[in-house]
Amino acid sequence: MREITVNRFRASLKSCADQAAADHEPLRVTRKQGNDFVVVSAEDWEQLQETLYVLQNASLMRQIKQSSASHHKGEGYCPTQEQLDEINRF
Repeated sequence: MREITVNRFRASLKSCADQAAADHEPLRVTRKQGNDFVVVSAEDWEQLQETLYVLQNASLMRQIKQSSASHHKGEGYCPTQEQLDEINRF
């Protein structure tokens, strides 16, 4: 994670925000008295929230674990070539 002081952040707010959005890399803004904060793009924030939702949902995590286990055993769903072609036709 990149870091910048609050004074440098204040002086270059637009470029910092643009870079965080373009690079999808969070920016930690440090302050002398602590209470640092992080700048992330809205898209990255939404993805983080979705990930947290999935990780906190025990039922969903069980389904993912079962799906992964069946996939590694070769027992999972295997679409036909026709179904794959249809799925890949955007």
